[in-house]
Amino acid sequence: MTCQFILMLTRHDRTVPEARAVLEQALAAGLRHIGFKNIGLAPTELTNLVEAIRSARGTVYLEVVSLDEPTEVASAELAVRLGVDHLLGGTRPERVIPILSRTAVSYWPFVGEVVGHPSRLKGSREEIITSARRIADLSGVHGLDLLAYRFAGDAQALMGDLVRSVSKPVLVAGSIGSPERVASVIESGAAAFTIGTAVLDRAFAPGRTGLAEQIEAVRHAMKSAVERTSINGQDEHLGCW
Repeated sequence: MTCQFILMLTRHDRTVPEARAVLEQALAAGLRHIGFKNIGLAPTELTNLVEAIRSARGTVYLEVVSLDEPTEVASAELAVRLGVDHLLGGTRPERVIPILSRTAVSYWPFVGEVVGHPSRLKGSREEIITSARRIADLSGVHGLDLLAYRFAGDAQALMGDLVRSVSKPVLVAGSIGSPERVASVIESGAAAFTIGTAVLDRAFAPGRTGLAEQIEAVRHAMKSAVERTSINGQDEHLGCW
């Protein structure tokens, strides 16, 4: 098994206005792990997205990219009302965990110091890993959300070190815009990764305009990475969903 590819209906950390049309194309291409941000569309429109994903027996992800506390708390409450499967992001687990308790929502907060919009990851590799260990020890945290390619240092080294340092699964989000980055994520042992902008902007298969072609290009990159790690005897380190 490989790590899970999650398509985000987003561009530059905002849910796109045409999210419903993109969703329909993604479902037609066979994707069932689909998410969106807390910014960009009204709650009623997000409800419609959730219903459509549910109708296709898909899995729903909501990622919080707002940095202020009131919006993060409101987004966690929205996740419960929408009935998403996974809440990603945010930086205040002490506020969010009580909101999600006694619900079926899995929680994957950001690790490290996250700033700006689109979100960036600050700090040294050691500081980020220390943050990850602390958050992973919290009851109510299912996994960790790592903005590896929004980090100014060596993203590949950060992913590998962090995955090996915690017992909970790691999801890699943000700026995964090439087959090489997909391969690095898979080889790190991460459990999942998200892509939004790069697929919507047709970066994975330049010159091909169809969304399905972009999705297939991501799948091909995943398959190639898994085959290489298997040949090299590294498949036992791959993260599984």
